Amino acid sequence: MSSNIQISAAQLSRLVGLPDAPVLVDVRTAEDFAADPRLLPAAQRRSHEDVAGWANVFAGHKLVICCQRGQKLSEGVAAWLRHEGIAAETLTGGFEAWREAGLPLVDVGRLPARDGAGRTVWVTRARPKVDRIACPWLIRRFVDPAAVFLFVTPSEVAAVAERFGATPFDIDGVFWSHRGERCSFDTMIAELGLSTPALDRLAAIVRAADTARLDDVPQAAGFLAASLGLSRMFRDDLAQLEAGMLLYDAFYRWCRDATEETHNWPSVPAGAEARP
Repeated sequence: MSSNIQISAAQLSRLVGLPDAPVLVDVRTAEDFAADPRLLPAAQRRSHEDVAGWANVFAGHKLVICCQRGQKLSEGVAAWLRHEGIAAETLTGGFEAWREAGLPLVDVGRLPARDGAGRTVWVTRARPKVDRIACPWLIRRFVDPAAVFLFVTPSEVAAVAERFGATPFDIDGVFWSHRGERCSFDTMIAELGLSTPALDRLAAIVRAADTARLDDVPQAAGFLAASLGLSRMFRDDLAQLEAGMLLYDAFYRWCRDATEETHNWPSVPAGAEARP
């Protein structure tokens, strides 16, 4: 029998990556985590031992709690959170069920060190167009919702990265950048273990738009036009990023759910009578 305080891996997978996705909290023991140091997309690590100390951080949010098998640790943490008035479900079958379903897991070893507030910090060139919006979208939706992005003068990216402990991306000569015909968005999907049919389809659009190969994918020209339009609408790069998040959310949902849907006008063929 299903429970209103549990969610299956299949159900949760439909929520991951969406702007209103629940907060995912991994409460596996240190031993279990060391045996497989990967996380569900956008999940963060917390200890079950001090849930009373961190519960209020998530006030007003909906949480899904994951332990190794979806038993005592996640059940106890979720119950405690609900006691504090926080909506919390457990992942049925826990980490093992997610892994056995073949769903994406983020390779934590690939992630940069976090700052004192637990956030990853990234730096790239100012005035983003395609890849420099795509990568932050991917990180915010699938890796670290609280990630910080610094947009600076191109010549200063390396120095800012060094002085502020930020990870550079989408510039020449760094790890998180173009590789051959693949763009930085491709690199992040591959290195972080996030390949899914929907993200791979979106990556093809981003790649074609970012590398001026608009004939490769039918959607690329419109995607580039929207991206360039956003870059003209906003002088503030962070404001442009926030607006661009919606664009990528929409294209991701199309890639995942709507590629077979068409639309035409008029809805009633010529000469046919409309039914009352």
